[in-house]
Amino acid sequence: MSKIESAKKLAAYKAVDENLPPNAKIIGIGSGSTVVYVAERIGQLENKDQFICISTGFQSKQLIIDNGLTLGHIDQHPNLDIAFDGADEVDSNLNLIKGGGACLFQEKLVASAAKKLIIVADYRKQSKFLGENWSQGIPIEVVPIAFTIVIEALKKLGAKRVDLRQGGKAKAGPVISDNNNFILDADFGEIKNPEELHLQIKNLVGVVETGLFTNITEKVYFGEDNGDISIWGGKAKIETVIEESN
Repeated sequence: MSKIESAKKLAAYKAVDENLPPNAKIIGIGSGSTVVYVAERIGQLENKDQFICISTGFQSKQLIIDNGLTLGHIDQHPNLDIAFDGADEVDSNLNLIKGGGACLFQEKLVASAAKKLIIVADYRKQSKFLGENWSQGIPIEVVPIAFTIVIEALKKLGAKRVDLRQGGKAKAGPVISDNNNFILDADFGEIKNPEELHLQIKNLVGVVETGLFTNITEKVYFGEDNGDISIWGGKAKIETVIEESN
């Protein structure tokens, strides 16, 4: 295992060990390469049978099942004790861009239903401003019939580029979300006020949800390239706490 992969695993384990409430019953499990280790860690706990785990999409559903955890549904369990997820980018105020895997609506639904959201990622997701390193654009889930209208509206809001996300070699045509919608990727460059931009986009007719997650994250655990763990959050969000992984 490489240093970065080892650090991702340790960051995920530490995130679970430090934040999982002792009497937790309902846990949200997101997606991403680091969240794999979150599910693994929860699956190692002796009291894992007391948890009901809520997925944010197909990948996280499989993570829950593969680690011997009990799968539940958010319509049956709308109040979560905690949620763990990944991120495509994190700024110094703990705002996020999510949706690279096209699960942004369900990810935000689970995050908004949880008492606290803990993010685990690797160091490449760190930035001062959203859009600084994540150049693919803000993922936006839209109703299929509205996508051309929404594209034009996004350009009027200042988007430099808006792409209808394609399925790639495995699929002819656009990506279809778990909710049977399209995904647009809108590049606004560096985003100085993500909350305001989210509200502007969300107000467009045909938009289901945006991949801008603001004022919702409690802590972020990063695996660093040298094998250490960085923690953003707590009372001073911009400060970084470095912990040696050995």
